[in-house]
Amino acid sequence: MNQGILGTKVIAQIGILVHDIEATSKAYAEMLGVEVPTWNWTDTVDMAKTEYLGQPTEARAKLAFFNLGGLQLELIEPDHNPSTWRECLDRNGEGPHHIAFLVNGVKQVVKRLEDRGMPVLQRGEYTGGRYAYIDAERDLKVILELLEND
Repeated sequence: MNQGILGTKVIAQIGILVHDIEATSKAYAEMLGVEVPTWNWTDTVDMAKTEYLGQPTEARAKLAFFNLGGLQLELIEPDHNPSTWRECLDRNGEGPHHIAFLVNGVKQVVKRLEDRGMPVLQRGEYTGGRYAYIDAERDLKVILELLEND
């Protein structure tokens, strides 16, 4: 079966930018009838090796996750350092930021997307894996996040 450029057809996550992660987490938990998740800061730049538009950045964000069957909802409250999160929140306000796919071989997938005019906006690492945000807005009308777990 053809899995396309990404190597998968399964959306793993939807990311939403927020100004107040505590209030928004509470609202989602109430709507869904689940516990309010604890939020955590992303790792510091020395661990995350975060790059935004090809340059190292101190950017961090508070993250909260709702696991909803096969789909994860991620709430993101960015700090004020340069990042795709901060840029999109400042430009568009609160709301959807990305759809994410779990991939194997993130470097190869990034290369295939870049060859199609979809550059990396931001990349970094997290405990157990790495991520890349891809500017696919021209063609797909959304930012893609590629997640690769070890």
